[in-house]
Amino acid sequence: MLNTLRLAEQLIARPSVTPEDGGCMDLIMSHLKPMGFVCEEINSGPDSFRVRNLWAHRPGTSGKTIAFAGHTDVVPTGPLDQWTSDPFTPTHRDGKLFGRGSCDMKTSIAAMVVAAQEFLAIHPEPALGLAFLLTSDEEGPALDGTVVVCKLLQQRGTAPDYCIVGEPTSVERTGDMIKNGRRGTMSGKLTVKGIQGHIAYPHLARNPIHTVAPALAELVGVEWDKGNAFFQPTSWQISNIHGGTGASNIIPGAVVIDFNFRFCTESTPEGLQQRLTDILKKHGLDYDLSWVIGGLPFLTTPGTLVKAVQEAILSQTGIETQLSTTGGTSDGRFIAQICPQVIEMGPPNATIHKINEHIVLAEMEPLKDIYREVLQGLNRQLQTQSV
Repeated sequence: MLNTLRLAEQLIARPSVTPEDGGCMDLIMSHLKPMGFVCEEINSGPDSFRVRNLWAHRPGTSGKTIAFAGHTDVVPTGPLDQWTSDPFTPTHRDGKLFGRGSCDMKTSIAAMVVAAQEFLAIHPEPALGLAFLLTSDEEGPALDGTVVVCKLLQQRGTAPDYCIVGEPTSVERTGDMIKNGRRGTMSGKLTVKGIQGHIAYPHLARNPIHTVAPALAELVGVEWDKGNAFFQPTSWQISNIHGGTGASNIIPGAVVIDFNFRFCTESTPEGLQQRLTDILKKHGLDYDLSWVIGGLPFLTTPGTLVKAVQEAILSQTGIETQLSTTGGTSDGRFIAQICPQVIEMGPPNATIHKINEHIVLAEMEPLKDIYREVLQGLNRQLQTQSV
């Protein structure tokens, strides 16, 4: 466990609040280059928001490559006085490692690097190629991070065949849940126009909150789809409503409604947009509407990668893992556009983004062992195919 723990501690000790990398990439490259990885920095973004991205590749003899993907950036710490110890000073208490990024996701990166070291020590000339795709822009806007690297790899025709994203997906024990897909996310901003006026003379005004209310009631009741064997049904939720001047005697001239779709593979962005606008038009609203597609849904059906991960988890922990597509989005949504098989697998996620984020020390070695065993399993399969 010492190698994984030591590297995780070194990464946590480097403050890297998004989009800062804090020197994490340099540390990681210092481990990858001696293993024969060719490391390429693909940095992006303006000087005020410069993002560090790393593509490190070590080809195998089969032409097939698995990428370990992750992010070195972390979310802000929150109030420092609420932390029991400094968030960027890795600290041990009660069998746990405390620090910002300990779960999300510097331990995963450390485990991936050490897993690669152990694998290559046994197989110096493997059939399986290895790669790392790392960014410092996952917790932020995610405009200059993984998506930039994926576009470049696609242009070059050098996309990986398999990918494991080290997001913390487990619940109680490492390996008890993996994500073989994620829902898409699409947000909308709806501005419904009215006529401002004195609240005592409503006949001289038009209250947009009143006019939009029946449409909102209908939208809340829509069944967008039924989901499928891997995904729960698509959901539509309002996140914010802004209307009025703050005065109690003025009918507002407009109301702004922010909403979001979390959608499965049974629906498309275009179809959801059309159905929603049809309802708005039916209610005769005067409105403006803008859309932002944050990511498309992806799904890796049980096959080569899912089987390799399931077998690795079972052999190393005795757990029969659960497949899931619940939760938020990750950079897997970008990687899945160029890589046919993508799963997310990492440690328990109970403390991510929280004050006193931590990982149980006993979860670290199984995580590294699972990653290493996935490499072993895929390599054995490729070697068998080449015979």
